[in-house]
Amino acid sequence: MTISTTTIEARGLTFSADVSGPEKGALVLFLHGFPQTRYAWRAELKALPEIGYRCCAFDQRGYSSGARPAELAAYRPEEMVADAIAIAETLGYQRFHLVGHDWGGQIAWCIAALNPERVITLAVISRPHPVAFLRALASDPTQSARSGHHQKFQSAAAADGLLADNAAALRDMYIRWGSVPEADAQAYLATLGDRETLDAAINWYRAVRNTAINLAELPSVTTPTLYVWGTGDSTVGRVAAQGTGEMVDGPFEFRQLPEIGHFVTDEAPGVFTGLLAEHLRQYG
Repeated sequence: MTISTTTIEARGLTFSADVSGPEKGALVLFLHGFPQTRYAWRAELKALPEIGYRCCAFDQRGYSSGARPAELAAYRPEEMVADAIAIAETLGYQRFHLVGHDWGGQIAWCIAALNPERVITLAVISRPHPVAFLRALASDPTQSARSGHHQKFQSAAAADGLLADNAAALRDMYIRWGSVPEADAQAYLATLGDRETLDAAINWYRAVRNTAINLAELPSVTTPTLYVWGTGDSTVGRVAAQGTGEMVDGPFEFRQLPEIGHFVTDEAPGVFTGLLAEHLRQYG
């Protein structure tokens, strides 16, 4: 299946995107996390069109060179929520299937919780529902340790530290958080190895402290939901992962991947693709 690289204009910004599948197929919108890009969804963009879906994976705000505002407030979660909805509308869709990983997963939870009329199905890798995540941070000391980078990224020098010595610390994340093959790490570094891009990506961590969305009181999700978590994920522990089911009132499937780390689509190519296709067939 051919994947077309294009740009999408939305909300006065220009997003780099990969699009595949029949133009009249139901849309599956993919939201990547940190430190990744739209490249994370390459397997899904090849496979899902074979069963009739239109797919779009885009480099989110800060990651796309044409969508990189200077002010910190521009990176609050509500802005990314609005970006995703606007991109779907630009493609001609009011409703869509939604897939997210890591930070993209948090945005996906927010969209499904606050705009349920938009989301046909939801699939999230790693990132728990925000309420479950915050509960785990408060009750599980191991989760606080796993999330230590959130505090480190508040520093204005965070990007410089990650990029020093040929991006040694950033490269190490791809190893410590999950065993990302070198070729895939290089693909991400082609974007995030740029200081301006990386600093904008880190702004997501800085701006969340002033979000207008009350993450601690985010509603439960009623959309049919698939949640995938690798038991080897060094950033999300079992307490947070298992607590996510308490925040889904609709059909819910929790799939655990033994010994797989944070970067599921890189570490276990095709595994999530199959789970997602099954989820879409069942509820889409």
